Amino acid sequence: MGMTRRTFLMELARRKGFRVESELRNARENAKFITFCAKRKARLYSDSVTHIVAENNSYPEVLDWLKRQAVGDSSRFEILDISWLTACMEMGRPVDSEMKYCLVEQAGQYPSLKTPESEVSAFTASKVSQYSCQRKTTLNNCNKKFTDAFEIIAENYEFKENEIFCLEFLRAASVLKSLPFPVTRMKDIQGLPCMGDRVRDVIEEIIEEGESSRAKDVLNDERYKSFKQFTSVFGVGVKTSEKWFRMGLRTVEEVKADKTLKLSKMQRAGFLYYEDLVSCVSKAEADAVSLIVKNTVCMFLPDALVTITGGFRRGKKIGHDIDFLITSPGQREDDELLHKVVNLWKKQGLLLYCDIIESTFVKEQIPSRHVDAMDHFQKCFAILKLYQPRVDNSSYNMSKKCDMAEVKDWKAIRVDLVITPFEQYAYALLGWTGSRQFGRDLRRYATHERKMMLDNHALYDKRKRVFLKAGSEEEIFAHLGLDYVEPWERNA
Repeated sequence: MGMTRRTFLMELARRKGFRVESELRNARENAKFITFCAKRKARLYSDSVTHIVAENNSYPEVLDWLKRQAVGDSSRFEILDISWLTACMEMGRPVDSEMKYCLVEQAGQYPSLKTPESEVSAFTASKVSQYSCQRKTTLNNCNKKFTDAFEIIAENYEFKENEIFCLEFLRAASVLKSLPFPVTRMKDIQGLPCMGDRVRDVIEEIIEEGESSRAKDVLNDERYKSFKQFTSVFGVGVKTSEKWFRMGLRTVEEVKADKTLKLSKMQRAGFLYYEDLVSCVSKAEADAVSLIVKNTVCMFLPDALVTITGGFRRGKKIGHDIDFLITSPGQREDDELLHKVVNLWKKQGLLLYCDIIESTFVKEQIPSRHVDAMDHFQKCFAILKLYQPRVDNSSYNMSKKCDMAEVKDWKAIRVDLVITPFEQYAYALLGWTGSRQFGRDLRRYATHERKMMLDNHALYDKRKRVFLKAGSEEEIFAHLGLDYVEPWERNA
């Protein structure tokens, strides 16, 4: 029963003179009083509690819930349908608990509650690992209404720099994304990992109300809305957003209008090409940029291997930037390759912005202990001008464009280029392919289950004190004792 409906019925019953509790506790009167079951809150119980009223829950589900709450003898409760409570309110007094009001267990309809877990839950629990690297997660998300809410709540915690609660909801979202069926009742998540009380509260409300009031509150929160806008700007993170918010700024337009702000080179580019950069990059656009990158790189390094990574390698049709991993099987490494590439793009008029980070990679360096650690490869964060006809079905916009002296026939696209030694290529490819949660769990699994350390550079066995070489992603999974997960199955 959802929070809104529960509150309404409780208040209505109280106005009619009934004793209604939102928690099964502190009930001191005799059996004529009703105790209302608020499943997400109940923790303490009194011997005087006699009735539990449920809506859209089966008898086994209520018993199973009581069992999880450590209630020893559930036979002392009368477990009734909500229709009994409404009948009581109509009569102005408790009515007899007739069979038509009772929730009963039908033989053969449900697995026996004497079993530690129901067959369905036990099967699900045995198949679903707490680590997303042991699950296959495609883009076919059957539980989007739940995962969308979780990700909104997690993002709000990220803006507040509360990593623990942020990860709690991200891990829960990752689990639900991997399920091959939609969750329609609380029984469906029984035994699943990462389903803490806060997560279960949100799931239950969405099942019963169709939406999450908590996620809705976040979307309406002024601080969240401002941070969401600020962090959409290339080069702006949580720290800068916090600074601007404390200054009283609330929107991107207000930031643009404040001439006293000192912006970094990256942020200035982010505002200059803001409209293009916040729009989605299509697969067709990614393919077009890929052709430009490969052709340019191969002009200077003919045997180069250029691989698109990130969401597009995982099968996504849209993204916000395009990541490329560049390596060469040859012995000689060209430290000037990125500089040559961007210089050519400057001459061609394709380069709108670039920031080259030089390599600090040290061979045989122990992998980082931090699951979100940045790698030390040479990389370039760029904005490229992609020439293309702009698709717009709006006749108004088309006529407006025709009146312009010059039609903008290009789009600014964010492009990240990463140079890796061939020996580290497999590890870099695995890390840059993502998803972010998949990578986090892969590193956690290596640390906690295999006593190894993994990052984008290497895999180190702490027990044997050796680095494990790998020429492919498959070999890395084999080192970890994991079944191989295809890139399109890593959308955790």
